[in-house]
Amino acid sequence: MENNKSTISLTGAVAVIAACMIGTGVFTSLGYQVLGIKSVFAIIVLWATGGLAALCGALVYAELAVRYPGSGGEYNYLSRIYHPALGFLSGWTSTTIGFAAPIAAAAMAFGTYFGYIFPEINTTITAFIVILSAALINFAGISLSEIIQKGTTYLNLLLIIVLIFCGITMTKNIDHFSFTMGAADWKAIASNSFAVSLIYVSFAYSGWNAVTYVAGEVKNPNHTVPRSLIISVILVTILYILLNFVFLFAVPMEELAQKFDDKGNPVGPIVAATAAEAIFGILGSKIISGLICIALLSSVLGMTIAGPRVTDKIGQDMPALKFLSFRNKSGAPIVAILLQVAISLTLAYYAAFDVVIRYVGFSLALFTTLTVAGILVVRWVKKEPIAAGLYKTPLFPIPAIIFILLEIWMLTFTMIDHPIESLAGLGTVLSGLIVYYIFNNSKNSAKI
Repeated sequence: MENNKSTISLTGAVAVIAACMIGTGVFTSLGYQVLGIKSVFAIIVLWATGGLAALCGALVYAELAVRYPGSGGEYNYLSRIYHPALGFLSGWTSTTIGFAAPIAAAAMAFGTYFGYIFPEINTTITAFIVILSAALINFAGISLSEIIQKGTTYLNLLLIIVLIFCGITMTKNIDHFSFTMGAADWKAIASNSFAVSLIYVSFAYSGWNAVTYVAGEVKNPNHTVPRSLIISVILVTILYILLNFVFLFAVPMEELAQKFDDKGNPVGPIVAATAAEAIFGILGSKIISGLICIALLSSVLGMTIAGPRVTDKIGQDMPALKFLSFRNKSGAPIVAILLQVAISLTLAYYAAFDVVIRYVGFSLALFTTLTVAGILVVRWVKKEPIAAGLYKTPLFPIPAIIFILLEIWMLTFTMIDHPIESLAGLGTVLSGLIVYYIFNNSKNSAKI
């Protein structure tokens, strides 16, 4: 049975989305982008493109949330637009890696930034503590999680605003900085590296759809979900563009480029710490790194809230997997949370940071693309009406087409340049078909 306890307000929904978005990607991925893109203008366009894609996706998702109310996100929409099997594959991907991998990446980044402050502390153990702490907080239920998340999200926004303002006004040595829009800069935008780098930017924006996973717990969802999606994406896009401009303004590109050890493993995603040191000095950089740790903790908490709701929805829809929807007295889906935590801990211990991002980014982009394409199916093929006065995608079908084309461009070149991670993502998705076939055809299972 769907949980009817609506406790998340507009500000709470915005906080959930912003917390899921602001975190690992924006504080780490620039180091990978500048390895292949040597133009400041192209990098700014890259982040603006990611924001455009997220906004177009949010405009479409907002209509889907109104048409198909309830929690579950892509699982809910794909099941009802296409076929329950496709919805299950989305839910399966979210259950296995869709949230667990970003949680692991955020926790790993937390460990790295915390290790920058306290080098003697093991970064992996720190990542474990972050993952487990977020789960314990979420066990207390949505209300407590929302209170904590609102506070940390506002702190994140303040941190980014401070970095932007101080970076522009206090940076002294800018001899390295060059902002041009010549032929070489436009060539960089049209390059394979730009398309592949979109996977990192897409990962940084990936929380834009988070509120759709808890839509069933949002107050007045017909108005709150669309507004929270649009407000959050526009706000975060502006901040992302300005923050990355400041990183490039304060530090030469070659110093921001991700470092690797003798075995080819990334030494640490400390882009923001490097920029903060150039702006504030070492002490100031450590203070900023501490605040970034809080931002990353908020991101982990936001994803720990949203992710288990998908697993919970699968348990509600498939009797054979009913145990996944078991909730405690506070209403938290504890089995789903524990499953997500177990996978996150495993990835945090074994996985390489950049590989995790490409792997999960490719996998999730498949489903967001199919979901956005679903609005075309609903409007043009099924011709399903929507009640007068309810939200509809503005400028339809332009947002859907822009999103789909950008995602296909990104997926194509990611597959070409990084076939192993791409094929692993496809393998994870398709493995869900086996699970679906077994449980959906068992004696104790009903159709979704």
